[in-house]
Amino acid sequence: MMRDALKAACGLWLAFAVAGQAQTAADRPVVVELYTSQGCSSCPPADDLLATLAADPAVIPLALHVDYWDYIGWEDHLAQPGFTARQKAYARAVRSRTIYTPQMIVNGGTRVEGNDPEAVLEAIRSARGAGSPVTLEVQHEGGQIRVRAQSAEGPGLPMKIQLVRYRPEETVNIERGENAGRTVTYRNIVTDWQPVAEWPGQPPLDLTLPLAGDEPAVVLIQRAGPAEILAAQRVN
Repeated sequence: MMRDALKAACGLWLAFAVAGQAQTAADRPVVVELYTSQGCSSCPPADDLLATLAADPAVIPLALHVDYWDYIGWEDHLAQPGFTARQKAYARAVRSRTIYTPQMIVNGGTRVEGNDPEAVLEAIRSARGAGSPVTLEVQHEGGQIRVRAQSAEGPGLPMKIQLVRYRPEETVNIERGENAGRTVTYRNIVTDWQPVAEWPGQPPLDLTLPLAGDEPAVVLIQRAGPAEILAAQRVN
């Protein structure tokens, strides 16, 4: 019942939050990265929140499973060391020595430690209201994608073009560790996160990338740091 109530509350909040902003939200969806682990007893409520966000087309929620909980007795088969490294890079960017699970990072800027739906939803609303100098267009053409972007800023520090692949859903029966006996359905599980190019903002970007397999994909443009995500689009 608590889970259903959370989903209902988040659904209502999101409906009101996007009222009057449909065009902006559709043009510039907000990326929410969840750093989570099957071995973390505090993570299932955050996993539920991410699943709720997955129903909103104006949000791109991505679950990155980290491996530093594996020693407790349950190895998260969805975890990758690269995702732990990315979370640590975010911490270094703000001169923090600590990383948390669960942690949500909204559009590369706002960090929310623990399960705090109100803070996450407020960060999403703030990100939706913020402007960006970058516009991004992604077209799927057979086994390739064409990525085109323009920036209203002059040439500057390189931005990173990144290609993310994810699995929409997987249900896991956890047998040991802090969540022993629980069955959790994970959503938007990142399977690969690759930088594919750097772009200084000028001239306009026109890039063709191979795209094999059936897993959904997202293209991101992010300031170095890692810092603000300036643009993101799903590959349709």
